[in-house]
Amino acid sequence: GRANITVNKNTVPNESRSPFVTSGIRSGVPLVTSRGMKEEAITKIAQLICDILDDEANVEAVAIKVKKLCGQYPLYAKSPV
Repeated sequence: GRANITVNKNTVPNESRSPFVTSGIRSGVPLVTSRGMKEEAITKIAQLICDILDDEANVEAVAIKVKKLCGQYPLYAKSPV
């Protein structure tokens, strides 16, 4: 996404809308945990999502923070050459 955070639309319990027009979002954590992120980093991601929900003008600033956070947790460790 524009903020380097990927979510998808999803139904929620007691959803009153059709499955094609849902009111919930789902964020997956497998990639986050694969990077080795723990509670502190995941809490930071949740706060960044809230920053966007509070004000969409925060998208660019959040995108930068997400890249910085992900840089601290590389997906693949560098192997010695």
